[in-house]
Amino acid sequence: MHALLVALLGLATGASAYVGPAGFVPRARSSQAISRSQGHAFALRAPLSSAAHFGTPLASRSTFASPVSLRVTNDKEMDLAIQQISMSLASGQKPVVIGLAADSGCGKSTFMRRVTACFGGASKLNPIGRETNTLISDMTTVICLDDYHLNDRQGRKKTGLTALDPRENNFDLMYEQVKALKEGKKIMKPIYNHVNGTLDEPEEITPTPIIIFEGLHPFYDKRVEELMDFKIYVDITPEVKFNWKVQRDHEERGHSIESIKQQIEARKPDFDAYIDPQKNKADCVIQVLPTQLAANDKTHLNVKLIQCKDVDHFAPTYLWDEGSDIEWVPPRSKLASSAPGVGMKIYQKNEKWAGKDAAVIGMDGKYDKIDEMMYVEKQFASTGSKFVGEVTKKMLEYEGQPGSNDGTGFLQTITALKVREIYEGIAKVKVPAQAN
Repeated sequence: MHALLVALLGLATGASAYVGPAGFVPRARSSQAISRSQGHAFALRAPLSSAAHFGTPLASRSTFASPVSLRVTNDKEMDLAIQQISMSLASGQKPVVIGLAADSGCGKSTFMRRVTACFGGASKLNPIGRETNTLISDMTTVICLDDYHLNDRQGRKKTGLTALDPRENNFDLMYEQVKALKEGKKIMKPIYNHVNGTLDEPEEITPTPIIIFEGLHPFYDKRVEELMDFKIYVDITPEVKFNWKVQRDHEERGHSIESIKQQIEARKPDFDAYIDPQKNKADCVIQVLPTQLAANDKTHLNVKLIQCKDVDHFAPTYLWDEGSDIEWVPPRSKLASSAPGVGMKIYQKNEKWAGKDAAVIGMDGKYDKIDEMMYVEKQFASTGSKFVGEVTKKMLEYEGQPGSNDGTGFLQTITALKVREIYEGIAKVKVPAQAN
């Protein structure tokens, strides 16, 4: 049985609305907004996630956009059709492109979930029915740059090169496809299958309002770097990286300490040559270091958010007095902490980063209860939040994830909210707080 879905991608001059058969009352932002009954065909005006119209004066909104006809024959095709409508760009809208550079195993997945959650809707893998690295939500697409590996795993064994080596990556294709997406064009993107190490058949990517490119080399090629509207680098220092790998590979998987050291040392030359220097091109760096609260403490972390100044659409977050150097220890009566010494130290200072002026905020230690971070959140300004407590609320949504109870979770969340703020500044639209 066939049902014809006619989607009109545009808002009427009034509030967002759906037009359906008589007696049919859809639910906004839900697959139930679309009748699955045989023979029904109706017009669907763009849902809230077609974000180009957020904040647009009513008088300037077009009544209808050109209709897009989608023929669906089953529930899977219906879900894909709904996804295509909800994630689509409005006429003339171009995506905002964010770059995230980091080594493998640095917590990019959790960070990306925090970012996409700020734009509404749950994130999920692109539903193509096979292995994919592409993460999508209502307004966002996250593309893994591993998909631009030149050779599969067996091919790299023959060349003797690691995936960190630029010669093992197709930067020409990467540039062409980042550029095409930024221009609002669809692409057929390759897939690197992490499960079996093969290069799989390409997948179609339709541009969305926000596109994030994450991986090893987003700023290595100057052509690609210049297409990024905002650049983030996650900098895990060698001591922390080693401690994390020991915890995962030795304590949880039974690998020897010696084998872990050999693995790290084997990757180090390529990392130092090709990945690490990219942090000097970043607009914002999340740096994770060993704690300074106690000697030889391998459990707690000192996390910095290094924010370059004078970046378009980016206003650094600061601790109650912008420009001042501050060290603050919240009382345990207001922020419980089982960390050694003072428990949690929060600081602010001004530094140079790669020759640029930077505002730095940081947290050393841990907090035991995320909901008590409301007290800390209120001491910060320019967090990108839309209401008091949004930072804490977002952190609670990912309670139990790595870094939830230290500066990682707090500063990743602030960075995610700043990405939303940057999007609003570039696209000149507003993401409603109720959509989050």
